[in-house]
Amino acid sequence: MNFKEELELRIKETEQIVLQFIPEEVGYQKTVIEAMNYSLKAGGKRIRPLFMQLVYQLFGATDNEIQPFMAAIEMIHTYSLVHDDLPSMDNDDYRRGKKTTHKVYGEGMAILAGDALLNYAFETALKSFDNGICFERKAKALQILARKAGIFGMIGGQTADIEAENVEQIPIEQLNFIHENKTAALLQAAVMIGAIMAGATDLQISLLEDIGFHIGLAFQIQDDILDVTSSLEQLGKATGSDEKNKKTTYVTIYGILQSKEEVSRHITEANQKILTLPGDKEFLLDLVNSLIYREK
Repeated sequence: MNFKEELELRIKETEQIVLQFIPEEVGYQKTVIEAMNYSLKAGGKRIRPLFMQLVYQLFGATDNEIQPFMAAIEMIHTYSLVHDDLPSMDNDDYRRGKKTTHKVYGEGMAILAGDALLNYAFETALKSFDNGICFERKAKALQILARKAGIFGMIGGQTADIEAENVEQIPIEQLNFIHENKTAALLQAAVMIGAIMAGATDLQISLLEDIGFHIGLAFQIQDDILDVTSSLEQLGKATGSDEKNKKTTYVTIYGILQSKEEVSRHITEANQKILTLPGDKEFLLDLVNSLIYREK
């Protein structure tokens, strides 16, 4: 089996794991659940739960204990996209080639769907406690999930991102803070939780946090490049949104060529550190490179 075939198989398996945790569309709250599920079913690479499972398996774990956390992190990622697309934020009409949640269900219901996904993510993660195994690891994993998704992680990055709009140019330190938190934080959470749940050492968990940082920075810089060079058909969402919102990006500061060099630098750092991890790392390395040097 080549990399592309294995990737398709793993994405399909990850999709099935995530969707088995979605709530049933019943009751007076049916509409918000439909909006939640519409957002979760809209596709995507499922890279955060996939990274989480891959790291879990690298450290020798073979059971299903990680699955509630895999679903939870995808719910958190999805809620962030639902809110990011709102008229009050990026005001995007398309996401993953489909109408964004607020365009289908209205702005108010989209806000509620995002709120619901965030809350349901932790309800889902807490299901991991049902079998009574490894409580300490699960509690530590929850701490990481909450922090990386919150004001010292993704929301903190989103805050700085909003405040950077309509500013002629922000300093590179602020831009790096945005990328590290808005994008890299959930990737860090994914790989750290995979390691924690598998019983990795504190040193290994710290190493994975650093790996997640470099992958996240490279991924976001590549996203900035694609916002300039790609199209709606290729990317599945509107391009040119950074220019429309007058956002500072690596491209606006350094240009495309140097931005590509930064992508390469971060991914080299990540790959070198991945090589020090246990287990068979070939697929993980291929996955990282395929995501960073992507065209959509």
